[in-house]
Amino acid sequence: MSTNAAIKMFRVGMASCGIAAGAEPVMQKLVEQAGSVPVEPTGCLGHCYAEPLVEAVLNDGSSVFYGNVKEDDASIANILALGEKGRFVIPAVRKAKELVKVLALAGRINPTRFEDYVANGGYAGLKRALAMAPDAVVNEVKLSGLRGRGGGGFPTGNKWSFLAAKKADQKILICNADEGDPGAFMDRSLMESAPHQVLEGMLIGAYATGATKLFIYCRAEYPMAIKHLNIAIKQIYDHKLNVVNGRELEIIIKEGAGAFVCGEETALIASLEGQRGTPRFRPPFPTDKGWMGYPSMINNVETYGNIPLILRDGGAEFAKVGTEGSKGTKIFALAGDLKFPGLVEVPMGITLREIVFEIGGADPEKVKAVQTGGPSGGCIPVELFDTPVDYDSLRSLGAIMGSGGLIVIGKDRCMVETARYFLNFTHRESCGKCTFCRVGTTRMFETLERIVAGNGTMEDLDFLADIGPKIKAGSLCGLGQTAPNPVLATLRYYRHEYEAHVKDHYCEAMQCNSMVKLSLDQSKCVKCRLCIKTCPVGAISDDFVIDNTKCTRCNSCLSSCPKKAITRVKKG
Repeated sequence: MSTNAAIKMFRVGMASCGIAAGAEPVMQKLVEQAGSVPVEPTGCLGHCYAEPLVEAVLNDGSSVFYGNVKEDDASIANILALGEKGRFVIPAVRKAKELVKVLALAGRINPTRFEDYVANGGYAGLKRALAMAPDAVVNEVKLSGLRGRGGGGFPTGNKWSFLAAKKADQKILICNADEGDPGAFMDRSLMESAPHQVLEGMLIGAYATGATKLFIYCRAEYPMAIKHLNIAIKQIYDHKLNVVNGRELEIIIKEGAGAFVCGEETALIASLEGQRGTPRFRPPFPTDKGWMGYPSMINNVETYGNIPLILRDGGAEFAKVGTEGSKGTKIFALAGDLKFPGLVEVPMGITLREIVFEIGGADPEKVKAVQTGGPSGGCIPVELFDTPVDYDSLRSLGAIMGSGGLIVIGKDRCMVETARYFLNFTHRESCGKCTFCRVGTTRMFETLERIVAGNGTMEDLDFLADIGPKIKAGSLCGLGQTAPNPVLATLRYYRHEYEAHVKDHYCEAMQCNSMVKLSLDQSKCVKCRLCIKTCPVGAISDDFVIDNTKCTRCNSCLSSCPKKAITRVKKG
């Protein structure tokens, strides 16, 4: 098939989100029909809601995007002809609100091609760093004001100075790629889309601190990220870029088993050593005694991804973006009840309202809250959405920045059930070393189970409010210290929902199964029998009456009914 002469090349989003949406057959079909026009795989542009995503790059440098592309011939022919049907337009408000820096190459280059990264400014930061004294590089990072993007927000330059000051035969640099928050995929996307950027940041860190060995601790559930990192590491070896401070650095990938607690640095180091991933008391801190007793330093993927930009453009330039205490941009993974889920990079100081409603496209009439910081974060009510997004402001609301997961919660969600959901995750992920975490989070979870089952008491609410701060104060690592946050935050802002569950046996959102029953409105029913066919327990009779004693509240009938004749109502 002949192609439009204006097309220079095609790019197809082939990150995990694109492949999950069906990008592989789309790319195959495009290769077959594009003739002499090259078709390149790229990473994720962040618009995960529009995958599979194809970009037609024109000879004049402009681009035409096509979203939700099908593999059928009509869809491919439309792209080859630069047709209007199926064209994807990036929302103008997103262009206005986003500030894409760390993700600038994501979706723009072939992540496995070394030349693509270099042609787009790659390794310019390392080149500049190697022309400076190591302590000058550390000072440049300090000047930038960069804080750790893994959740703790510790000043990165300060941490680097601690390791740089140590004298040892070996010093270890570690990248925490054990992204464990449900709904978070910032690190995975960056490793898949621009692996060299993360590795360049690590090489700069090795030069600045005198590190002799580099580890990337990545969860095994990220096969594409691991594959692209391995390719990039080989390319680094081939180009001798791992020769730093006069010695050849070894770069090792360690695949983790997905334990949430290994996001804590001492637990991660224990796992890296081949031990069970449990935290230990500090001091000594890892920069004093870490992997195998050697001074060690850990930063997460996004933190290292910022480093090449800082060294390339200068720390002062980086610090121009953000707030007084939170510099630069932050990548968020948007999920939940919104129109445009995916990745977004925004300047620190932007408000939650701008992210949720303007960028995420959520309906202001339907949003109740937002959960920041994953299962260790807190729920922030819509009334506080004018809060700027920075480390200190979110903490003052009982939430945390975390690694960047941001889940929008609609008005049809129960906040008690939401808290129970997150506690179900964290109490099972506890390593068990601390009594406060092991037993305390389990007791909190059991209490929430009673409440959503309609068996709670007012004393249960007092118990949750009392034990939560004690678990935070008595736990050894960040898992236990933050696990009560979802409960304490929802108690703070949505106590009325807890009290309704306890006093009135009523779930405002009609989400807690023990407090609702299903009702079928015969006046709306069109007798299509879809509800009967989809009910797994035969709870709907041939005359369209629901037997709530049989019903398991699986909701299959609600989703199958074309007329919305079935609703959840208060049990009574």
